[in-house]
Amino acid sequence: MLRKKIILACAILGTFSFSCSKFSKISKSRDINEKYDAALNYYDNKDFYKASVLFEDIMGAFVGAAEYEKIQFYYAYSQYEQKQYLIASHHFKSFYETYNRSPFAEEALFMNGYSLYKDTPDYNLDQSGTETAIEELQNFINRYPTSQYAKQCNDLIDELRARLELKAFEISKQYSHLRYYKAAAIAYDNFMKDYPDSDFKPEVMYKKMEAEYELAKISVFDKQQERYEESLKTYKKFGERYSSTSPYADAQKLKTTVDKDLKKHLQKKAAWEKEKAKIEAEAAAGKITKAEAEKLEEQGPKESKRDKRKRAKNLEQTQEAERGDK
Repeated sequence: MLRKKIILACAILGTFSFSCSKFSKISKSRDINEKYDAALNYYDNKDFYKASVLFEDIMGAFVGAAEYEKIQFYYAYSQYEQKQYLIASHHFKSFYETYNRSPFAEEALFMNGYSLYKDTPDYNLDQSGTETAIEELQNFINRYPTSQYAKQCNDLIDELRARLELKAFEISKQYSHLRYYKAAAIAYDNFMKDYPDSDFKPEVMYKKMEAEYELAKISVFDKQQERYEESLKTYKKFGERYSSTSPYADAQKLKTTVDKDLKKHLQKKAAWEKEKAKIEAEAAAGKITKAEAEKLEEQGPKESKRDKRKRAKNLEQTQEAERGDK
């Protein structure tokens, strides 16, 4: 049994050595026709690495010859089969631009876009390649609207756009997670403009309402009423469009909290208006100086120790939220 295994291993090693020596011999040959035939043979036998090496070696020698078209086309496919998708895309597109009347032109233009599709990353990575793939696949549809590949291109574009949509949604949520609520609210708003038919839209509207509420809580006193009311406006739009969705139930609970906090703020605002009137009266009566009155008004209403701690905790986010508003 051991002897048979040794014989088999030797036979495999011998075949491999012969194959390598044969390829080495061909690659060193100066006969371009021999290399061309060998490259086609390697390609037909799915040895795409050796085929690509030989095709690349003889490409320059066949410029202008009838074989050059096939060399370019097969070389592009050899790169594709080795998962070198960006290189393959480049050569498929180059083939199409050179031989746009070739029987292979339509397939080459499709493979240009499909190679870019194969190279696209997961949604959580940079999506610039995804946008390029969409553009090239759309270019193919525009050029060959009745092609056998047109439906596949449309399906691929839908898949890639869904990936961009998910990426945009995750970025918006990341702003909320980092407590940059102003940026989050803007991002959610932009998402709904960019993806008006998105399945994420009910959740996005809830997250926008939540971000606006959180922004109101950490805003300077003079801006709180406006921002609480913005949150309630989003809730109203939410109810008009998506009242039957599960995120709306969460929005209803949040509205109760927003209403409660807005009521407290309005009470505090009314008390502060009375306090400001008192300060102004004291300044007019000469009990305090004008500078002291301005300083007291600038300080705003008094905060509890708890509110001060909370504001200090969110100082960075507060500064970011208010930047450019003053």
